[in-house]
Amino acid sequence: MKTTLFSILFAFTLSFGFAQTGDKEVKIKTSAICEMCKERLERNLGLSKGVKYANLDLTDKVMTIKYNPKKTNVASIKETIVNTGYDADEAVADQKAHDKLPDCCQKTAAPHSDM
Repeated sequence: MKTTLFSILFAFTLSFGFAQTGDKEVKIKTSAICEMCKERLERNLGLSKGVKYANLDLTDKVMTIKYNPKKTNVASIKETIVNTGYDADEAVADQKAHDKLPDCCQKTAAPHSDM
């Protein structure tokens, strides 16, 4: 009886914990151009506290980010993008970070496709 009660309580606690994750999703327009930009942004955001998923759609230059709002927020996510050297919606890229990007990834570069 004790084991059954413990099992039920454990299952309830486990299912309640997963149901209460409360993750949020945000879409942010970037100035990214190519696959190198995509890899750089996804890696940097993936290393950010609270970010669970980051994916850049190069066709519309929109970054989709799923995050835990208890650990991060949209302003911090945009700050990471800006500090990586890219625009994030209305926030302009940090100039020093932008200047460190490869020439082909800078805003003045023509859009290109990777081979």
